Amino acid sequence: MKAIVIGAGRGARLMPHTADAPKCFAEVKGKRILDWGLEALASAGLDDVVFIGGYRIEMIREAYPHFTFCHNADWQNNNILESLMHAADHMDDGFVCAYSDILYTPQIVQELVKSPHEMTLVCDTDWRARYVARTDHPEEDGEKIKRDGSTRVAAINRTMPSEDAYGEYIGVARFTPGAAAKLRAHYDDTKAKYGNGPFQAAKTFRKAYLIDLFQHMIEAGEEFHALPTPGGYMEIDTNQDFQIAREDWEI
Repeated sequence: MKAIVIGAGRGARLMPHTADAPKCFAEVKGKRILDWGLEALASAGLDDVVFIGGYRIEMIREAYPHFTFCHNADWQNNNILESLMHAADHMDDGFVCAYSDILYTPQIVQELVKSPHEMTLVCDTDWRARYVARTDHPEEDGEKIKRDGSTRVAAINRTMPSEDAYGEYIGVARFTPGAAAKLRAHYDDTKAKYGNGPFQAAKTFRKAYLIDLFQHMIEAGEEFHALPTPGGYMEIDTNQDFQIAREDWEI
């Protein structure tokens, strides 16, 4: 099973830190954001890393020559969903995927790889407390998960009322080999059907987020399950987030 790290975008809201370097190179407590994630993945035996790069990919190639690289050269005109699919050829044995601009604990990944389900999404159940200080990134923007009373995900989107959400998808997920095949098939089918028209919450298919495809798959009858974590995660999207992480992150 491989780890696929999605890190093609620039992260304009983290300027000036991304003026000449990838977002995941920003340091929190003496370590790059990316390195925190790599340590968490490696703790669960996931040290075969596929990195999807775009902005300043040459810096990442130089610093991490052991990665397998997929180049999303058109990163300015697409989004996370299309970016992930640049690594479609590396999914056959199953995979764990993770956003590159997040901090998460080793314990989260260790629990994730033990999941008995085909498709598992890590869900921060303490998410609203974390958003209190994130005034530059309100909770309305969170990738919220609703469950059906068990661990099964009933919906995942940004638009649901916060009080209806079980938690927030942290950007870390696991797919078995069979689930990876389903993911690719749904992507190919939706790409053929929607072209570059609207898709789920996205104005165009190319600008769709990964959760847009997840939601489509749920509506088509596919099962996703939530793995809860009460914290142990931080997203770094704005300079405010960056300062909070520098002060508060710990594992």
